[in-house]
Amino acid sequence: MLQPKKTKHRKQFKGKMKGNAQRGSQIAFGSFAIKALDEKFITSRQIEAARIAATRYMKREGQLWIRIFPDKPITKKPAEVRMGKGKGALDHWVAVVRPGRIIFELDGVNSEIAKEALRLAAQKLPVKTKFVTRRDYVGA
Repeated sequence: MLQPKKTKHRKQFKGKMKGNAQRGSQIAFGSFAIKALDEKFITSRQIEAARIAATRYMKREGQLWIRIFPDKPITKKPAEVRMGKGKGALDHWVAVVRPGRIIFELDGVNSEIAKEALRLAAQKLPVKTKFVTRRDYVGA
């Protein structure tokens, strides 16, 4: 009986995203935040769309902090190009997000507005998120 040929499947060389976030997992600036629950690359366009959605709902009250930065370049070869001939051109930038990472923080608004603004922002992101509040937050 023939055995199927075993091949080593290699993921594209874009880095591993194993484990939870070590840094950036605590609320540092605001009173409310959204925290990532799974790992994913978040593009600069997605971050900007989420920022606009949140600030538009808050009517520019309060302050919003973006805790992730797209510092990883992703390259792509043009469509219908043969293999070889080097690495593709820069396509876009991404932020590597692991579970537990704080993505956005918010302050200067009440809890209901913050929750809805961050919910709208989370809809623009490709990761599942969770709304969290600062430990010492006392609702006013």
